[in-house]
Amino acid sequence: MRKSMIMLSALVGLACVSTIAFAQMVDGEVTKVDASAGKITIKHGPLEKFDMDSMTMVFRANDPGMLEQVKPGDKIKFEADKVNGQFTVMKIEKAK
Repeated sequence: MRKSMIMLSALVGLACVSTIAFAQMVDGEVTKVDASAGKITIKHGPLEKFDMDSMTMVFRANDPGMLEQVKPGDKIKFEADKVNGQFTVMKIEKAK
């Protein structure tokens, strides 16, 4: 019983670390917003999840409504993923 509890605790801990690594927020700056196309251009820091260096690139917005929160020049933190083969902003917030 004790071994099972230790093993379960280890697995839960591993799952939490894995989730944190993939849900990493990245620093960036909005350079363009194209709300009608559901796209945003971001000058961003390294995207470790994709083994990508700092650069400026266009992302699709997972929810086009999130583009109303930002404008060019805003410093942001965002979470990106690949959806149907396209880099997509899943979450965005203004940096504090």
